[in-house]
Amino acid sequence: MLCLFVQCQTTEKTEKAVQETSKTDEIVKVSGEIVKLSSAEASRLAALPLHCIQEEYPNKLNQTIGSGEDLQSPKALHPAFYGCFDWHSSVHGHWSLVTLLKQFPDLENSAEIREKLAQNISKQNIETEILYFKGKYSKSFERTYGWAWLLKLAEELHTWNDPLARELETNLQPLTDLIVQGYVNFLPKLNYPIRVGEHTNTAFGLTFAYDYAKTLENTALANLIENSAKKFYLNDENCPITWEPSGFDFLSPCLEEADIMRRILGKDEFKTWLHKFLPQLANKDFQLAQGKVSDRKDGKLVHLDGVNFSRAWCLYGIANQFPEYAHLKKVANEHINYSLPSIVDDNYSGTHWLGSFAIYALNTAANVQMD
Repeated sequence: MLCLFVQCQTTEKTEKAVQETSKTDEIVKVSGEIVKLSSAEASRLAALPLHCIQEEYPNKLNQTIGSGEDLQSPKALHPAFYGCFDWHSSVHGHWSLVTLLKQFPDLENSAEIREKLAQNISKQNIETEILYFKGKYSKSFERTYGWAWLLKLAEELHTWNDPLARELETNLQPLTDLIVQGYVNFLPKLNYPIRVGEHTNTAFGLTFAYDYAKTLENTALANLIENSAKKFYLNDENCPITWEPSGFDFLSPCLEEADIMRRILGKDEFKTWLHKFLPQLANKDFQLAQGKVSDRKDGKLVHLDGVNFSRAWCLYGIANQFPEYAHLKKVANEHINYSLPSIVDDNYSGTHWLGSFAIYALNTAANVQMD
């Protein structure tokens, strides 16, 4: 078992508490203290994508077959992003390694990480990835979850001051441009947002793309996302957060919507909107039960660890931007601390992607000052 972010001396009391979480829907009494990403912990997390970004099988291609010529191996179809079980998990596995190297240049196995990043995100490999996206039956491939993570990877490379980052960003740029154009073509045709708690959630897809647009100063993309989000969500009220999570959720439909709206609205406008959308968040005693996982060997049920991390990054974002919502930091901490001990290196169904969610949540937490 690989222990992450917490001391490996798990007490009997803690173990009992974790076991009991799968038997009740009550609030689990886990630590409300913020967790910080240390160098040692970053090395442990990096080991997860380092192991899987060049591991071809098992693999889920999510492919529409147009002819026998489409029946190729994952690596032949996606020479850059063939590992970690599926395309989007491979993309955010690469993002995980980039962001960890960026924060910890002396990261354990840094030389191996750099070598694998350079091998995978090569000019030739990206050209092959583009050919796949341009295929007759691939126009909607990874729309918009994988698209969002590709732009998050591009943004991370752009903001990393390192010669390797310049090489990788240049190699990735044609695919980045293709994904940006995908958003430009798709969003005007999307009449209604997709409000599920899994990959196709529109709010999540808009959020990472908006971050990219603002960082890269792509005004056209930013304006398109702002207008789309307002069209989809500006008149929403009383989101039924008590209905969450659904059985396979790894995103919170309510909180992901709040996460994009806090980015695009002015502060006063957002606070007015949030008071109508999720009025209960203003309650200083607000609590939210963590998503309970009954079987972490089940690749779908373990999604609920993901919902804990993604809820956390949404709550941190609100709390960090608006001091009157500072009490949400504790709720976010509780969500992270519930699921962190369960990221282990012998659970491929979860670790091929959950580490990225944990890292993103902890990066968001790093921007939050505890009272």
